Amino acid sequence: MAGSLKGAGATAPYPLYQKWFSDFGKTNNTQIGYESIGSGAGIKQFLAETVDFGATDSALKEDERSKFPVKRGKAIQVPSTGLFVVFAYNLDGVANLKLSREAFCGIIDGSVKTWKDPKIAKDNAGVTLPDVPVTFVSRSDGSGTTSIFSKHIKKACPTWALEPGKSVEWGVGIGAKGNEGVTAQIQQTKGSIGYTEFSYAKENKLAMASVQNKGGEFIVPTPESAAKALAGVTIPEDFALSVPDPEAKDAYPIVSLTWLLFYENYPDQTKVDQIKNFMKWSAKDGKAAVTDLGYIPLPDEVSAKVLTAVDAIKVAK
Repeated sequence: MAGSLKGAGATAPYPLYQKWFSDFGKTNNTQIGYESIGSGAGIKQFLAETVDFGATDSALKEDERSKFPVKRGKAIQVPSTGLFVVFAYNLDGVANLKLSREAFCGIIDGSVKTWKDPKIAKDNAGVTLPDVPVTFVSRSDGSGTTSIFSKHIKKACPTWALEPGKSVEWGVGIGAKGNEGVTAQIQQTKGSIGYTEFSYAKENKLAMASVQNKGGEFIVPTPESAAKALAGVTIPEDFALSVPDPEAKDAYPIVSLTWLLFYENYPDQTKVDQIKNFMKWSAKDGKAAVTDLGYIPLPDEVSAKVLTAVDAIKVAK
């Protein structure tokens, strides 16, 4: 079935979507175009009906749902994969940095100003920390990655007074657009540290800090440790799961699902069939890419619920 689909949104899952859309197109004669523009911009385009689907790392809020076009039925929000956000850094000679909650909270509120600060040094015995300023790199655009990260900071940092969300005025450091921009800024800036999705840091060979979790353990960011944050967690009917500070002892702490957004009603059968075919393909043939690129596969029972939700997509009457 020849045809095309157009989507836009989250940058965090873009490496996976890029691989998925290319592989699916080769065997299904469907071109899927995707703009990696950030969750906030993706939701806006989805609500404005300028795309066939949106993508976000921050589940739809009620005020966003209230703007959903009535003729499109209801918004169908389904997870595509799990992902996790890391502290990537650029620090000569430091390969295995450990960050306690006290240390990373200090970096974010600006009270930790140099890498030799005692809050960092006390958990990095034997590591030669350079006497250079800390430069915090954050997202300058509306971002689901920021939403995931700031929800964790709200839980982990008792004195952090800001509200979490897709846009946060951090008040320290420098900003960059997209996970791509943050990754590039860290690469270019000695003494920098910032938050980005794991696959970007991995692909660009950035160093990543071990992060102290709720149980006090320092956890190396890996797909395996991140998956423990989602293990056994009940996912709600609208799939809007949030685990800002997971309980599991060995879990990496900054983890989320990421979602695709579809309309219930589409103007023609071709698009309906293409979307359903793609989602079935991603649940089965797309699984290998999830693991290869460093994302977290959805459990089989969640994938089954996703396909049931997608079955509600239909041609508008």
